[in-house]
Amino acid sequence: MAPLRWAIVSAGTISHDFACAVSTLPEADHRIVAVSARGLENARKFAELHGIPRFYEDYAAIAKDAEVDVVFIGTVSSAHYEVSRMMLEAGKHVLCEKPLCVNRGQVRALLDFARTQQRFCMEAIWSRFFPSYAHLRERTVRGDLGRVQHVEVQFGFPVTHVERVRMKSLGGGAVLDLGVNAIQVAMWAFQAEPLRVEAAGQLNDEGIDVGITATLHFPNGGTARLRTSAIDRLPNKAVVTGTKGSITLHDFWCPIELTDIDGTIRSYPLPPSKVECILANSVGLRYEAEETRKRILAGEFESPTMSHQDSLALAGVQDAIRKQIGAEMPEDYIFKD
Repeated sequence: MAPLRWAIVSAGTISHDFACAVSTLPEADHRIVAVSARGLENARKFAELHGIPRFYEDYAAIAKDAEVDVVFIGTVSSAHYEVSRMMLEAGKHVLCEKPLCVNRGQVRALLDFARTQQRFCMEAIWSRFFPSYAHLRERTVRGDLGRVQHVEVQFGFPVTHVERVRMKSLGGGAVLDLGVNAIQVAMWAFQAEPLRVEAAGQLNDEGIDVGITATLHFPNGGTARLRTSAIDRLPNKAVVTGTKGSITLHDFWCPIELTDIDGTIRSYPLPPSKVECILANSVGLRYEAEETRKRILAGEFESPTMSHQDSLALAGVQDAIRKQIGAEMPEDYIFKD
Protein backbone atom coordinates (compact mmCIF):
# COMPACT_ATOMS: atom_id res chain seq x y z
CA MET A 1 0.00 0.00 0.00
CA ALA A 2 1.24 3.50 -0.87
CA PRO A 3 2.43 5.74 1.97
CA LEU A 4 0.18 8.44 3.35
CA ARG A 5 1.40 11.68 1.78
CA TRP A 6 1.62 14.50 4.33
CA ALA A 7 1.96 18.23 3.90
CA ILE A 8 2.76 20.60 6.76
CA VAL A 9 1.35 24.11 7.01
CA SER A 10 3.57 26.52 8.96
CA ALA A 11 7.25 26.03 9.71
CA GLY A 12 7.22 26.79 13.44
CA THR A 13 8.22 24.73 16.45
CA ILE A 14 5.34 22.25 16.52
CA SER A 15 5.61 21.68 12.78
CA HIS A 16 9.34 21.01 13.15
CA ASP A 17 8.69 18.50 15.90
CA PHE A 18 5.89 16.84 13.92
CA ALA A 19 8.26 16.35 11.00
CA CYS A 20 10.84 14.87 13.39
CA ALA A 21 8.22 12.49 14.79
CA VAL A 22 7.05 11.32 11.36
CA SER A 23 10.68 10.53 10.50
CA THR A 24 10.55 7.75 13.12
CA LEU A 25 7.71 5.98 11.32
CA PRO A 26 8.18 3.58 8.37
CA GLU A 27 8.67 5.43 5.08
CA ALA A 28 6.41 2.86 3.49
CA ASP A 29 3.56 4.22 5.63
CA HIS A 30 4.24 7.96 5.95
CA ARG A 31 5.95 10.47 3.70
CA ILE A 32 6.06 14.26 4.04
CA VAL A 33 5.92 15.65 0.50
CA ALA A 34 5.40 19.40 0.98
CA VAL A 35 5.63 22.28 3.45
CA SER A 36 4.30 25.82 3.35
CA ALA A 37 5.24 28.83 5.45
CA ARG A 38 4.54 32.56 5.40
CA GLY A 39 8.06 33.21 4.13
CA LEU A 40 9.50 31.25 1.22
CA GLU A 41 12.96 31.18 2.79
CA ASN A 42 11.55 29.71 5.99
CA ALA A 43 9.78 27.03 3.96
CA ARG A 44 12.94 26.29 1.99
CA LYS A 45 15.06 25.88 5.12
CA PHE A 46 12.43 23.67 6.72
CA ALA A 47 12.21 21.48 3.62
CA GLU A 48 15.98 21.21 3.38
CA LEU A 49 16.34 20.24 7.05
CA HIS A 50 13.67 17.55 6.89
CA GLY A 51 14.27 16.28 3.36
CA ILE A 52 10.91 17.45 2.02
CA PRO A 53 10.78 17.67 -1.79
CA ARG A 54 8.44 20.68 -2.25
CA PHE A 55 8.08 23.95 -0.38
CA TYR A 56 5.70 26.86 -0.82
CA GLU A 57 5.16 30.36 0.49
CA ASP A 58 1.39 30.33 0.05
CA TYR A 59 -0.80 28.00 2.13
CA ALA A 60 -3.19 27.76 -0.82
CA ALA A 61 -0.44 26.02 -2.78
CA ILE A 62 -0.73 23.06 -0.40
CA ALA A 63 -4.46 22.90 -1.09
CA LYS A 64 -3.75 22.82 -4.83
CA ASP A 65 -1.06 20.14 -4.59
CA ALA A 66 -2.64 16.99 -6.01
CA GLU A 67 0.00 14.76 -4.41
CA VAL A 68 -1.02 15.66 -0.84
CA ASP A 69 -3.42 13.35 1.02
CA VAL A 70 -3.46 14.90 4.48
CA VAL A 71 -2.33 18.19 6.01
CA PHE A 72 -0.88 18.82 9.45
CA ILE A 73 -1.79 22.38 10.46
CA GLY A 74 0.62 24.00 12.89
CA THR A 75 -0.36 27.65 12.51
CA VAL A 76 -1.38 29.97 15.34
CA SER A 77 -4.78 29.14 16.84
CA SER A 78 -6.65 32.04 15.23
CA ALA A 79 -5.83 30.64 11.77
CA HIS A 80 -6.89 27.04 12.44
CA TYR A 81 -10.46 27.43 11.22
CA GLU A 82 -9.65 29.22 7.98
CA VAL A 83 -6.69 27.03 6.99
CA SER A 84 -8.42 23.77 7.97
CA ARG A 85 -11.50 24.69 5.96
CA MET A 86 -9.33 25.58 2.96
CA MET A 87 -7.69 22.17 3.03
CA LEU A 88 -10.94 20.29 3.55
CA GLU A 89 -12.54 22.17 0.65
CA ALA A 90 -9.64 21.05 -1.52
CA GLY A 91 -10.30 17.42 -0.59
CA LYS A 92 -7.48 17.00 1.92
CA HIS A 93 -7.75 15.25 5.25
CA VAL A 94 -6.80 17.39 8.25
CA LEU A 95 -4.89 16.92 11.49
CA CYS A 96 -5.00 20.32 13.20
CA GLU A 97 -3.04 21.44 16.24
CA LYS A 98 -4.93 22.17 19.43
CA PRO A 99 -7.09 24.02 20.11
CA LEU A 100 -8.97 22.96 17.00
CA CYS A 101 -10.64 26.38 16.87
CA VAL A 102 -11.02 29.42 19.11
CA ASN A 103 -14.54 28.57 20.33
CA ARG A 104 -17.21 25.88 20.15
CA GLY A 105 -19.13 27.66 17.39
CA GLN A 106 -16.08 27.55 15.14
CA VAL A 107 -15.42 23.91 16.05
CA ARG A 108 -18.96 22.91 15.13
CA ALA A 109 -18.84 24.81 11.85
CA LEU A 110 -15.52 23.22 10.89
CA LEU A 111 -16.47 19.66 11.81
CA ASP A 112 -19.85 19.94 10.06
CA PHE A 113 -17.98 21.08 6.95
CA ALA A 114 -15.53 18.17 7.24
CA ARG A 115 -18.48 15.80 7.28
CA THR A 116 -20.00 17.34 4.16
CA GLN A 117 -16.62 17.00 2.44
CA GLN A 118 -16.33 13.39 3.68
CA ARG A 119 -12.81 13.96 4.93
CA PHE A 120 -11.05 12.96 8.12
CA CYS A 121 -10.57 15.83 10.54
CA MET A 122 -9.09 15.58 14.03
CA GLU A 123 -7.91 17.93 16.73
CA ALA A 124 -4.31 17.00 17.47
CA ILE A 125 -4.67 16.10 21.14
CA TRP A 126 -1.49 14.05 20.91
CA SER A 127 -1.55 13.13 24.59
CA ARG A 128 -4.36 10.63 24.15
CA PHE A 129 -2.37 8.47 21.77
CA PHE A 130 0.54 7.87 24.14
CA PRO A 131 0.79 4.35 25.61
CA SER A 132 0.42 5.91 29.08
CA TYR A 133 -3.06 7.15 28.21
CA ALA A 134 -3.99 3.77 26.77
CA HIS A 135 -2.86 2.17 30.04
CA LEU A 136 -4.94 4.62 32.10
CA ARG A 137 -8.01 3.95 29.97
CA GLU A 138 -7.52 0.19 30.23
CA ARG A 139 -7.26 0.44 34.02
CA THR A 140 -10.37 2.60 34.35
CA VAL A 141 -12.49 0.51 31.96
CA ARG A 142 -11.45 -2.68 33.74
CA GLY A 143 -12.41 -1.18 37.08
CA ASP A 144 -8.94 -1.40 38.60
CA LEU A 145 -9.22 2.15 39.92
CA GLY A 146 -12.76 1.63 41.13
CA ARG A 147 -15.03 4.61 40.60
CA VAL A 148 -12.98 7.61 39.51
CA GLN A 149 -13.57 10.32 42.09
CA HIS A 150 -11.07 13.07 41.45
CA VAL A 151 -8.48 14.33 38.99
CA GLU A 152 -5.87 16.88 40.01
CA VAL A 153 -4.00 18.61 37.17
CA GLN A 154 -1.42 21.37 37.27
CA PHE A 155 0.10 22.72 34.09
CA GLY A 156 2.26 25.81 33.87
CA PHE A 157 5.25 27.35 32.12
CA PRO A 158 6.49 30.96 31.95
CA VAL A 159 5.32 31.62 28.37
CA THR A 160 3.77 35.09 28.50
CA HIS A 161 6.56 36.31 26.22
CA VAL A 162 5.48 33.93 23.44
CA GLU A 163 3.41 35.68 20.78
CA ARG A 164 0.83 32.94 20.37
CA VAL A 165 0.09 33.19 24.11
CA ARG A 166 0.24 36.94 24.72
CA MET A 167 -1.63 38.19 21.62
CA LYS A 168 -5.42 38.02 21.47
CA SER A 169 -5.33 38.31 17.67
CA LEU A 170 -3.45 35.00 17.55
CA GLY A 171 -5.90 33.19 19.83
CA GLY A 172 -3.75 33.73 22.88
CA GLY A 173 -4.28 33.08 26.56
CA ALA A 174 -3.72 30.32 29.09
CA VAL A 175 -7.11 28.68 28.54
CA LEU A 176 -6.59 27.99 24.85
CA ASP A 177 -2.85 27.33 24.97
CA LEU A 178 -2.49 25.37 28.23
CA GLY A 179 -5.97 24.73 29.56
CA VAL A 180 -6.89 22.55 26.60
CA ASN A 181 -4.38 19.95 27.81
CA ALA A 182 -5.64 19.95 31.40
CA ILE A 183 -9.31 19.77 30.42
CA GLN A 184 -8.85 16.88 28.02
CA VAL A 185 -7.03 14.65 30.52
CA ALA A 186 -9.83 15.15 33.04
CA MET A 187 -12.41 14.15 30.44
CA TRP A 188 -10.26 11.16 29.46
CA ALA A 189 -10.10 9.95 33.06
CA PHE A 190 -13.83 10.31 33.70
CA GLN A 191 -14.81 9.16 30.21
CA ALA A 192 -17.45 11.87 30.28
CA GLU A 193 -18.17 15.53 29.71
CA PRO A 194 -18.47 17.78 32.77
CA LEU A 195 -21.94 18.87 33.82
CA ARG A 196 -20.80 22.10 35.42
CA VAL A 197 -17.72 24.32 35.37
CA GLU A 198 -16.56 26.77 38.05
CA ALA A 199 -13.58 28.96 37.20
CA ALA A 200 -11.53 31.92 38.33
CA GLY A 201 -8.67 33.55 36.49
CA GLN A 202 -6.07 36.25 36.18
CA LEU A 203 -6.06 38.64 33.21
CA ASN A 204 -3.20 40.89 32.16
CA ASP A 205 -3.59 44.54 31.12
CA GLU A 206 -4.53 43.49 27.57
CA GLY A 207 -7.34 41.25 28.80
CA ILE A 208 -5.43 38.04 28.09
CA ASP A 209 -5.86 35.25 30.62
CA VAL A 210 -2.49 34.29 32.09
CA GLY A 211 -3.67 31.84 34.75
CA ILE A 212 -6.78 29.95 35.73
CA THR A 213 -8.15 27.60 38.34
CA ALA A 214 -11.23 25.57 37.56
CA THR A 215 -13.32 22.78 39.01
CA LEU A 216 -15.16 20.47 36.64
CA HIS A 217 -18.13 18.53 38.00
CA PHE A 218 -18.84 15.19 36.33
CA PRO A 219 -22.01 13.06 36.15
CA ASN A 220 -20.87 10.43 38.69
CA GLY A 221 -20.30 13.11 41.33
CA GLY A 222 -16.57 13.24 40.67
CA THR A 223 -14.57 16.42 40.26
CA ALA A 224 -11.46 17.60 38.47
CA ARG A 225 -9.39 20.45 39.85
CA LEU A 226 -7.33 22.24 37.23
CA ARG A 227 -4.70 24.92 37.53
CA THR A 228 -2.84 26.43 34.62
CA SER A 229 -0.36 29.28 34.49
CA ALA A 230 1.46 31.10 31.72
CA ILE A 231 3.59 32.80 34.38
CA ASP A 232 4.81 30.06 36.73
CA ARG A 233 6.22 26.60 36.19
CA LEU A 234 3.96 24.07 37.90
CA PRO A 235 4.42 20.35 38.71
CA ASN A 236 2.85 19.45 35.35
CA LYS A 237 1.36 16.14 36.35
CA ALA A 238 -2.10 14.63 36.47
CA VAL A 239 -3.23 12.46 39.37
CA VAL A 240 -6.31 10.30 38.76
CA THR A 241 -7.83 8.98 41.98
CA GLY A 242 -10.51 6.33 42.29
CA THR A 243 -12.06 4.36 45.13
CA LYS A 244 -9.36 1.69 44.77
CA GLY A 245 -6.25 3.76 44.19
CA SER A 246 -4.61 6.34 41.95
CA ILE A 247 -2.46 6.69 38.84
CA THR A 248 -0.09 9.60 38.23
CA LEU A 249 0.83 10.72 34.72
CA HIS A 250 4.19 12.53 34.85
CA ASP A 251 4.50 15.32 32.27
CA PHE A 252 0.88 14.42 31.64
CA TRP A 253 0.54 16.13 28.26
CA CYS A 254 3.33 13.94 26.83
CA PRO A 255 3.86 11.19 29.43
CA ILE A 256 6.49 8.56 28.80
CA GLU A 257 6.30 7.59 32.47
CA LEU A 258 3.52 6.94 34.98
CA THR A 259 3.17 5.73 38.54
CA ASP A 260 0.70 2.86 38.57
CA ILE A 261 -1.81 1.88 41.25
CA ASP A 262 0.69 -0.36 43.03
CA GLY A 263 3.43 2.29 42.96
CA THR A 264 5.24 0.72 40.01
CA ILE A 265 6.90 3.19 37.64
CA ARG A 266 6.01 2.29 34.06
CA SER A 267 8.13 3.75 31.27
CA TYR A 268 7.41 3.99 27.56
CA PRO A 269 10.58 5.28 25.88
CA LEU A 270 10.45 7.02 22.53
CA PRO A 271 12.70 6.24 19.56
CA PRO A 272 15.29 8.79 18.43
CA SER A 273 14.40 11.05 15.49
CA LYS A 274 16.63 11.89 12.54
CA VAL A 275 16.56 15.58 13.51
CA GLU A 276 16.36 16.62 17.17
CA CYS A 277 13.00 17.84 18.45
CA ILE A 278 12.63 21.20 20.20
CA LEU A 279 9.95 20.39 22.78
CA ALA A 280 9.92 17.60 25.37
CA ASN A 281 8.91 14.14 24.17
CA SER A 282 7.71 15.50 20.82
CA VAL A 283 8.64 12.28 19.05
CA GLY A 284 5.38 11.17 20.65
CA LEU A 285 3.56 13.08 17.92
CA ARG A 286 4.19 9.91 15.91
CA TYR A 287 1.27 8.25 17.71
CA GLU A 288 -1.34 10.70 16.44
CA ALA A 289 0.17 10.56 12.94
CA GLU A 290 -0.21 6.79 12.90
CA GLU A 291 -3.78 7.06 14.22
CA THR A 292 -4.56 9.47 11.39
CA ARG A 293 -3.24 6.99 8.82
CA LYS A 294 -5.20 4.14 10.39
CA ARG A 295 -8.50 6.00 10.25
CA ILE A 296 -8.01 7.37 6.74
CA LEU A 297 -7.19 3.91 5.40
CA ALA A 298 -10.35 2.62 7.08
CA GLY A 299 -12.42 5.33 5.37
CA GLU A 300 -13.36 6.92 8.70
CA PHE A 301 -13.83 10.66 9.25
CA GLU A 302 -12.92 10.79 12.95
CA SER A 303 -11.08 8.87 15.64
CA PRO A 304 -12.87 7.34 18.63
CA THR A 305 -9.88 8.37 20.75
CA MET A 306 -10.38 12.06 19.91
CA SER A 307 -13.83 12.22 18.36
CA HIS A 308 -15.68 15.20 16.96
CA GLN A 309 -17.88 15.18 20.05
CA ASP A 310 -14.78 15.24 22.23
CA SER A 311 -13.58 18.38 20.43
CA LEU A 312 -16.99 20.03 20.82
CA ALA A 313 -17.09 19.19 24.53
CA LEU A 314 -13.53 20.41 25.04
CA ALA A 315 -14.28 23.71 23.29
CA GLY A 316 -17.44 24.07 25.36
CA VAL A 317 -15.49 23.84 28.61
CA GLN A 318 -12.93 26.34 27.34
CA ASP A 319 -15.75 28.71 26.38
CA ALA A 320 -17.33 28.36 29.83
CA ILE A 321 -14.04 29.10 31.58
CA ARG A 322 -13.26 32.10 29.38
CA LYS A 323 -16.75 33.50 29.90
CA GLN A 324 -16.50 33.21 33.68
CA ILE A 325 -13.12 34.94 33.85
CA GLY A 326 -13.91 37.57 31.21
CA ALA A 327 -11.44 36.45 28.54
CA GLU A 328 -13.31 37.27 25.34
CA MET A 329 -12.17 36.65 21.77
CA PRO A 330 -13.38 38.41 18.59
CA GLU A 331 -14.59 35.04 17.28
CA ASP A 332 -17.08 34.83 20.15
CA TYR A 333 -19.19 37.51 18.43
CA ILE A 334 -19.07 35.81 15.00
CA PHE A 335 -19.29 32.07 15.66
CA LYS A 336 -22.03 31.20 18.12
CA ASP A 337 -23.04 27.68 19.10
